[in-house]
Amino acid sequence: MSSEPLGQDISEVEVTNVGTHGLWVLVRGNEHFMPYDEFPWVKDAPVGQVVNVIEEHEGQLRWPDLDVDIGVDTLEHPERFPLKAKT
Repeated sequence: MSSEPLGQDISEVEVTNVGTHGLWVLVRGNEHFMPYDEFPWVKDAPVGQVVNVIEEHEGQLRWPDLDVDIGVDTLEHPERFPLKAKT
């Protein structure tokens, strides 16, 4: 007996975990950790706003409720982006 896939995966991006030190974001099958000390915009936000994330353009994540945009390249290669946010 063989099974066929139930359908297409429609979630390209998803917050998979919100922790005390940061959050985990799944982007097209790759999971990235976003520590709050480097991404402070999401630290004190309500969970409902933090999990509302979309990939507005390929490689560009957007949290519309927080007015925050972050490039996936920033998550994959933080060494290329030495400037850090200040709260």
